[in-house]
Amino acid sequence: MRFWLMKSEPDAFSWEDLVARGDRGEEWDGVRNYQARNMMREMALGDRAFFYHSQSDKAIVGICEVIATAHPDSTTDDPRWECVDVKAVAPLPRPVTLAMCKDEPRLGEMALVRSPRLSVQPVSDQEWAVICAMGGVRT
Repeated sequence: MRFWLMKSEPDAFSWEDLVARGDRGEEWDGVRNYQARNMMREMALGDRAFFYHSQSDKAIVGICEVIATAHPDSTTDDPRWECVDVKAVAPLPRPVTLAMCKDEPRLGEMALVRSPRLSVQPVSDQEWAVICAMGGVRT
């Protein structure tokens, strides 16, 4: 299993919206960045991702799971764009903010800290463990 971080603006699609979808989950559509699309192409069933509220909150608020691998994005007819489907697994008891990540030396090389604009990012096993601990999640 690999780990990821996926960003969404909470006013467009929030953690609560994903939770409301239940086990059917939601297509992670609308990504129009080649690097982020390529990350989704690498995702496998069962991979886990942090759900990050961008813009206002700037915080990791939940954990989601990949339930469908890369397929054509239904929001466009352009065959270059693909997406995965995800479902909510669990909220973080304590959201982990971008500021907290920047202040944690063990996360200094994390993509979120180094390349905060990328909407889909890989997360190392160590980074996953550190953030889960910060957020009150037992791994």
